[in-house]
Amino acid sequence: MTLFASNPWLAVVVPVLVGIIVALAGKRAVGITQWFAALAPISAGLVGLAGLSGQSVELSTPWLMQAGNSIDTGIAVDGLSAIMLIVVGVVATMVVVFSFGYMAHDESRVRYFALLALFTAAMSLLVMSTSLVTLFIGWELVGACSYLLIGFWYRKASAAKAAMKAFLTTRVGDVGMLVGLALLWKTTGSLDIATVTGAAPGLAAGTATLAALLLFMGAAGKSAQFPLHIWLPDAMEGPTPVSALIHAATMVAAGVFLVARMWPVFDASETARAVVLWTGTFTAIFAATIACVQTDIKKVLAYSTISQLGFMFAALGAGAWGAAMFHLVTHAAFKSLLFLGSGSVIHGTKTQDIREMGGLARFMPITAATWIVGAVALAGVPPLSGFFSKDAVLASVLHASPAAAYVLFAASLLTAFYAFRVTSLTFFGKVRGATAAHESPISMTAPLVVLAVLAASLGFMGNRIMDTLGLEPEVLSFAVAGVSVMVAVLGLCSACALYVNGLGQATRLIERFSALHGLLLRGWGVDALVHRVFVVPVVRFAGGLYVWIDRLIIDRAVEGVGTGSRFIGRVMADLQSGETDVYASLAAVGFIVLMGIVLWIGR
Repeated sequence: MTLFASNPWLAVVVPVLVGIIVALAGKRAVGITQWFAALAPISAGLVGLAGLSGQSVELSTPWLMQAGNSIDTGIAVDGLSAIMLIVVGVVATMVVVFSFGYMAHDESRVRYFALLALFTAAMSLLVMSTSLVTLFIGWELVGACSYLLIGFWYRKASAAKAAMKAFLTTRVGDVGMLVGLALLWKTTGSLDIATVTGAAPGLAAGTATLAALLLFMGAAGKSAQFPLHIWLPDAMEGPTPVSALIHAATMVAAGVFLVARMWPVFDASETARAVVLWTGTFTAIFAATIACVQTDIKKVLAYSTISQLGFMFAALGAGAWGAAMFHLVTHAAFKSLLFLGSGSVIHGTKTQDIREMGGLARFMPITAATWIVGAVALAGVPPLSGFFSKDAVLASVLHASPAAAYVLFAASLLTAFYAFRVTSLTFFGKVRGATAAHESPISMTAPLVVLAVLAASLGFMGNRIMDTLGLEPEVLSFAVAGVSVMVAVLGLCSACALYVNGLGQATRLIERFSALHGLLLRGWGVDALVHRVFVVPVVRFAGGLYVWIDRLIIDRAVEGVGTGSRFIGRVMADLQSGETDVYASLAAVGFIVLMGIVLWIGR
């Protein structure tokens, strides 16, 4: 471990080299290089484990000089980045191994495994950065890799559209983040994270608020907080293992990590914390309501991710960034388990529609058992991990804002409801699918078992995580825990009662409240609203610029040069008559004109 402690750059360099080797080896060697691809996340995880000892070496170098100030790039591993590296390493390793079976027949496996390695490198760079410049480079590389992986099947129009939507939506937040970095540079004279956070308490109230809100824009984009959440459900167009990686350990976790890393800036502004608190709270309940009616198994999990991220941001806004990170860790385990479990289901049934499933526990026992562990953890039922981390979030929010906590309790009820709704419709009841289901190969079920063990046990690591972050251990509130369990059981029982016999009772309920159901199925119409208010006007404006500026002015000007040249050519050609007296007359006229100009200039 000494090697990884003294050389944290291995978490970036090894994945990059692995990606290059996988790409250069090509299709013929992919059967071997796909195993080699697992070295990328393993190296990141080992650097994280080495960092837990506190022996990591900081590496820094000057990059730019401006007005006597140096902008440095650097990496190091502290408690926060060590936890993130371990999360990335474990989840990404499980994703790579799972992909051996899931992507076995895909012709583009070389590109797939190379991109997974580069994604790991980008995320490692982001979390180890000691400078906001280096962090922003990693931040944008994560965005680029997610674009390439979401649109991996780019020949499919919906995948290409989803990739572009994710890229452009997150860029909206990134613009705000970049302006925030410029503001911090102007006010502190540095982009070194330690320097900026050290100067944060001395910032003027307005400056601290503005800087924190601009940084939060970037975090909200990456972590899909309302209203920048619209890209995440469509990101399901990528391969399912990619969804597990993006939703659990990399892209969406980056926003929570950013706020935690820059916490002193947020701590300096009560207004900014309130915005973060209520944005997260609203996102949690908003996305949970939508997840309750989705019929695509991956979209249920996508909206669940948005909701759970809302819980994390609510904790951040309440000042409990340790609780937010604790929930991030447990969420990474049970959500990656659920996404990979959905991949196993899709692999075995050839459908993503839960209405076409049912009774799969008899045919896919390992997938069903591990899925149930993930669903119970998501619902917050003790003693699984989600119970401990979610209760830490609820207790901290209850202390800061009882009103927000009540909303989160409601979101918790809905979480248990949709978790067991999809569980009941997928694994229990009558078989509704037209295709005979089968269990996945061991390369896919083994990662499920590993993640199930983590989802079940990580809750007992809460004090260890807090100690690593340098915070006081969270004390379990029995009052909050009691209410939380009651809420979870109520949601669980409601889902089981409604869906235990299939879709019959739910169908009658849907028919009775068809308008509300349709609105929820469309995500409360936010996508349509964004399309109408932003996309359509921008497209029309761009079309107008094309017609009036590009075609009418620029193109006409360029075309006019050609037309004028042809006209002058025709006129000059007519003068080439071959008659000597005409040439002499033109020469005389030219001489007179030139002499007149010379005399006029020299007078």
